Amino acid sequence: MTKSMPKPEFIFKPVHESHVQASIICSKKLKIHFRVRSGGHDYEGLSYVSQMETPFVLIDLWKLKQINVDIEDNSAWVQAGATTGELYYRIAEKSKVHGFPAGLCSTVGIGGHITGGGYGTLMRKYGLSTDNVLDARIVDANGQLLNRTAMGEDLFWAIRGGGGGSFGVILAWKIKLVPVPETLTLFTITKTLEQDAGFKILSKWQQVVDKLVEDLGIRVLFRNTGNKTVTTTYRGEFLGEKGTLMEVMNQCFPELGLTQEDCIEMSWIETVVNNAGFTTRPPPPLEILLQPSSPYGRPYFKAKSDFVTEPIPVLGLKGMFERMIEEDASFLIWKPYGGMMAKIPESEIPFPHRNGTIFKIHYFTKWSGNGNGADDKHMEWIRELYSYMTPYVSSNPRQAYVNYRDLDIGQNKKNDSEDNFRRAQIWGAKYFKNNFNRLVKIKSKVDPENLFRHEQSIPSLPIRSSSS
Repeated sequence: MTKSMPKPEFIFKPVHESHVQASIICSKKLKIHFRVRSGGHDYEGLSYVSQMETPFVLIDLWKLKQINVDIEDNSAWVQAGATTGELYYRIAEKSKVHGFPAGLCSTVGIGGHITGGGYGTLMRKYGLSTDNVLDARIVDANGQLLNRTAMGEDLFWAIRGGGGGSFGVILAWKIKLVPVPETLTLFTITKTLEQDAGFKILSKWQQVVDKLVEDLGIRVLFRNTGNKTVTTTYRGEFLGEKGTLMEVMNQCFPELGLTQEDCIEMSWIETVVNNAGFTTRPPPPLEILLQPSSPYGRPYFKAKSDFVTEPIPVLGLKGMFERMIEEDASFLIWKPYGGMMAKIPESEIPFPHRNGTIFKIHYFTKWSGNGNGADDKHMEWIRELYSYMTPYVSSNPRQAYVNYRDLDIGQNKKNDSEDNFRRAQIWGAKYFKNNFNRLVKIKSKVDPENLFRHEQSIPSLPIRSSSS
C-alpha cells in the first residue's frame, strides 16, 4: 500500500472463534468500522483497505486455519484462514482418490474464496466450491455464532456465492469432498499467431469447449511475450489416463494436434501443485502448498471479467490480439463452462453464471512501480480493451464475477445513500443477475444497520421513518 492508501488503525488476529464474536460486538457498540480478511486476495483490496470510513479495524483470520478431513464421511471442516493449498494438502494426506473443486492459486484464503463461488479445474465435473458446501459457521451482526440450522436456509443460501463481507464473518465451512481418479492427465500446447493463422484452432475451441465430456477442461491463456506478438496456450486437465484423453481429443478437437508426447499423467495433488504455478524441475515437494507466499509475487495489477455466450468471430479476435500487443504485461485467460456448471439452476445459489455460458474471460495486466500515477496507462489500457469487447460478451446485463471485484463497475462509498443504492443495483445485476434482489432482502433482515459493509457489499434496503 502507498502512503496515501487508507490503512487500518488496528489489526486484530483472533485465535479463537469467541474472539471474533467479541470483536464484532465491540465494533458495533463503539461504532467502529471494520474489515475482515481471510487470505487478502481481494482484487480491489476491500478486505483490508477502506476508502469509505476511517479509522477502521482489520480483523485478520489468518490464525484460524484448522482443517479436519473425514474421509469416511467424504467431508471436511476448514476454518476461514486456511488457504486452498493447505486444504488440498490435508485432503491428499488422507486419500489419493478424494479432492475438492476450488481455485488454482494455493495462497487464497478459503473463507473468502467460497463466498463468491470459487472455481477451478474440477468445476465442469463438480461445479463450484460453494456448490459443494454442506454447512458453515458464521458470526452475525449480533455477535452470535451460527451454524446452518441456526442461521436458516435464507442466510445459508446468501453466503454461498453472495460475495464476502456482507452478511457476517465466515469462521469455517463444511465441504463435501469429491472423487478423483488415481491418474489424471495434463497437457500444455502453445501456438503463435502464425501457427493459428485465421484463428481456426481458437474458433474451434469456442465451438466445442463447453460441450466436451465433463472430465475434461481446457483453458486458454493469452500472453504478450514481447516482440509485438501474443502466444495462445491451451492447458488441459483430464480426469483419466492419456489414452482415453487422446480418444476424446481426436474425436472432438483434432485441430489442436494433441499427441501422446504432450500428455503427462500424474495424481490429483500433483496437478494442484502444477496448476498453482510451481512448475520447477524436478517437481517440488507437496509441502510447497503450505507456504504462504505465491510464486507470482505481489505486483500492482488490474483485472476485469466477462462471460461469453456466443463464439467471438474472427474480426473480434483480431482486434483483441491487436490490443494485447500494445500492453507489455497483458494476460487473458479463457475458462470453459458447460458440464455441471450448465446443469445447476441460476437461482440455486447467488452465483448466476450457469447454462448458456461458453466461457469466462479474465483480463489481467500487471506492472511494477510506486503506485503514484505510474499505473494510469495500464488502467487505461485494460479499460479500453474491456470497452472494445462489449459487442462480443454477455449483455443485459453484461455479467461479471464477484470474486474478480471491479470498482469500475460502480463505487459504493456512502452506506446510507439512496443514490448509492441505485448504483448498487448496477453492479448487483452484473455480479448476481436476478439473485441480487433476494440478497438485498436477506441482508436487510439479518443486518438492517449495515454493520458488514464495504464499497461493493450487498446493501440493506433504505430505512424510512414511520411518519413518511
